[in-house]
Amino acid sequence: MKPNTEYTRRDWDSHPPYIVPDYKSTLLRGPKKPLIPIPHSLSELTGPVFGHDKVGPLDHDLTKNGVQNGDPLGERIIVTGRVLDEAGRPVPHTLVELWQANAAGRYVHRWDQHNAPLDPNFFGGGRTVTDAEGRYRFITIKPGAYPWGNHHNAWRPNHIHFSLFGPSFVTRLVTQMYFPGDPLLEYDPIYQGIPEVSRSRLISRFSLDVTEPMQALGYEFDIVLRGPRATPVDED
Repeated sequence: MKPNTEYTRRDWDSHPPYIVPDYKSTLLRGPKKPLIPIPHSLSELTGPVFGHDKVGPLDHDLTKNGVQNGDPLGERIIVTGRVLDEAGRPVPHTLVELWQANAAGRYVHRWDQHNAPLDPNFFGGGRTVTDAEGRYRFITIKPGAYPWGNHHNAWRPNHIHFSLFGPSFVTRLVTQMYFPGDPLLEYDPIYQGIPEVSRSRLISRFSLDVTEPMQALGYEFDIVLRGPRATPVDED
């Protein structure tokens, strides 16, 4: 059977452009000429798939998977949601990864030289696989804001990075989740670079139903892979 080499073209009314002038690094790495679509062959449409069989029992709990001496510092939260297709159908068995700064706004990365403290009990990364209903769930710490060198007095809002791997090499989505009511969203060129009609799709919803008494506040963040309600991609 001949493989289906069609793909859904990006909806530029919903997703950010490759170059956002206020987001200065896009001026250096964004393509300035029209891209040339290349039909997908069998090798791109069938694999490889990474990591689905490497998920450990604590990988979804960022308050436990990096612990050395005790619990990490900061506000404990639960982040959960569903991965859906354009028709609202669940997408099961999808590898979902996240990475984030700690409560002080510092990443465990050699390039992050922000003078906020590292947390020896917080690694800042996790992974899980969606269940039969397309649902994922993470336990983590609310990340702090941090300065970045894009412009004078530039601060990134609190955010969590998400990466989703589909059934083949080319089916991957990278995006960011923000928190409701964050005053820094108004000043962030990455968030503002997304078309206004779709910005709200990147803001999580506080949920008292997800919140666990005496343990953690709960947030819901659904991710839609295609169609007019697709979750905007991360232009980084």
